[in-house]
Amino acid sequence: MKTIGTNRNLSRLGLALATAAGTALTAPPSEARITEIKIDPMTSEKPTFKDTAGVPRSFGNVGTYDKLRGKAFGEVDPTDRRNALITDIALAPRNVRGMVEYSMDIYILKPSDLHLGNHKLFMEVNNRGSKLFGSLNLSGGGNNPTTAADAGGAFLMNQGYSMAWNGWDISASGKDSLTITVPVATKPVATNPRGVTITGPSYEYIVFDNATTTKSTLAYAASSLDKTLATLTKRQHLTDPRIPMSEKEWTFLDERTIQLTGGAPFQQSWIYEFTYTAKDPLVAGLGFAATRDFVEFLRNARADDKGNANPLFGDVQNAYAFTVSQPGRYMNDFIWLGFNEDENGRRVFDGLENWIAAGDGVALNFRFAQPGRTERNRQNHLYPEAPFPFAFPPMFDPLTGKTDGRNVRCTRTGTCPKVFEVISANEYWVKAGSLVHTDPQGKDIPDPANVRFYLLSSVEHTGSGAPPFSPGVCQQFRNTTDPNPALRALLFALDEWVTKETTPPKSEVPREGTAVFSVPQANGLGFVPQEALGWPNIPGVTYTGVITVRHLFNWGDSFDEGILTNNPPAFSGPVYPSFVSRVDKDGNEVAGIRLPPVEAPIATTSGWGLRAAAFGGPDGCESSGQWIPFATTRSARLATGDPRKSLEERYKDHDGYVKEVTKAAEKLEKKRLLLPSDVKRYIDEADASQVLR
Repeated sequence: MKTIGTNRNLSRLGLALATAAGTALTAPPSEARITEIKIDPMTSEKPTFKDTAGVPRSFGNVGTYDKLRGKAFGEVDPTDRRNALITDIALAPRNVRGMVEYSMDIYILKPSDLHLGNHKLFMEVNNRGSKLFGSLNLSGGGNNPTTAADAGGAFLMNQGYSMAWNGWDISASGKDSLTITVPVATKPVATNPRGVTITGPSYEYIVFDNATTTKSTLAYAASSLDKTLATLTKRQHLTDPRIPMSEKEWTFLDERTIQLTGGAPFQQSWIYEFTYTAKDPLVAGLGFAATRDFVEFLRNARADDKGNANPLFGDVQNAYAFTVSQPGRYMNDFIWLGFNEDENGRRVFDGLENWIAAGDGVALNFRFAQPGRTERNRQNHLYPEAPFPFAFPPMFDPLTGKTDGRNVRCTRTGTCPKVFEVISANEYWVKAGSLVHTDPQGKDIPDPANVRFYLLSSVEHTGSGAPPFSPGVCQQFRNTTDPNPALRALLFALDEWVTKETTPPKSEVPREGTAVFSVPQANGLGFVPQEALGWPNIPGVTYTGVITVRHLFNWGDSFDEGILTNNPPAFSGPVYPSFVSRVDKDGNEVAGIRLPPVEAPIATTSGWGLRAAAFGGPDGCESSGQWIPFATTRSARLATGDPRKSLEERYKDHDGYVKEVTKAAEKLEKKRLLLPSDVKRYIDEADASQVLR
């Protein structure tokens, strides 16, 4: 059996125990840290959230809020064990102090009077540069919340949280996006002070769900425009054989762009794959250090090196990270790679609420990283998003011979956060999500002391639920179930777990008796047998059982150093077993947290869906689920052969429906999985609905 040290980057760390460095208010010049923080007075606002008359909104006993926008500049010591595992950091340029520098956008919302706040930091790790906290906060606000209306229901402001964001994703771009600037890695040589350009294989998975796009941008510049050194293939469906495209069918527009010959559009929803030799890899893993150092600065520093004050100095007693999707995968790796320990040996985040991340990572700490990618049924299977380990406790993987877990480093240094992994049904179907709470052989494991797991039953991959009656590119209406009522309650429970050591709600996930295993097939796919799942035969609804399976890929001999020499890999490796929740007679999942739309349903809701024929169907519809309404009356359902009970048969009348919604919501409230305000909201919405009116 191999030791933990055989896993990626662990041997480079040495796994030495952290040494506490005291509680100095400013870091000495030799340490990696935030060196400067620049707040832009032109885009900041004190106070903010003003109405049309220019009057700032006040939030309960907390009062007004300030908005601070700007940039932070940082540096890390590439020889420190906490940073040495960053891929290519040894090849990054250094300043006169021997440090590697980076800069990033920052954004802070804080009580104007910090004494009136709750002295807690809510750090939303941004998604591809964007803020997605609005739905949790009962607000909109977009990427630059400013007006009184942008504050919406002000869930976080009314509690007095300070909120912060920072750039970390090298692929983020666009207006008001949070970006990061990191150096390019080069091979040092004595004859060239700038070093030698690094090149390597890179891979692009290209799909456009329209018939008009004519260009595709590459993640990295091509090292050569010689088309004989690159390949482009296409296919209509994932299980189709790849069709090689000749050099006459495509061209380089420039070193970062390809197009089809003559400016022809890419075929709608067809799968194109482009392999080429790229150059100038970014030291992308610095994105982990950036978040670590920014939160450490907000928690502990009085001022930066130039005397600019920390706007939260002396206030932050606890720090929580909140994520939606991609940044949840980032935080899984953040913990695994040891970045929840700052350079003084202190814990960075006390608690983490991860929504829709499951057991995956973010593919950030690699040469030629593409962290914006994400794998689902039909897309991006061949990127290093989710190599072992998937779960938090250390365990042996018989496929790799390695022993590892996401908690290994933070356990050794005493810096593990409390974690809620909240998972939609979609993650079980499209990301082998069950692996976050099983061993590599698919067997249940006990909950780690610092982690709980919650499936939100029959919910798609979403921030707020899909718009009603909207199929998008899918066959059926997408799933409208909003996860945020449960996420709000769990944030309260996480805070109580951290600050009061209150036992959190027990994990709610499929276990033995409610789990249905997938059957592997090919191309990263498998299927779930309909009979084993219990899925009903619903008129007009296709069931294929398509599911993503997790392969062991071979990215080459340098994978443990973050370098992919075999890129893309082949689907030749074995598969890790994974499963989904069994469903009831309606097709709604039986395991997990059944929110009122699932427990007192008016439709079948699922975490999976299929694409419409015009968009590559019946391939899987990626992040989308389904909302398949029940018939209103018994006679209507019998006329179509629908086996699911009608609304009339279930609830008799409108009052009966409201009664069942009330019962479902109050049941969850008793389990601390809904807040009283959201219970009332569910009841009021049911009462105002047209169900059986």
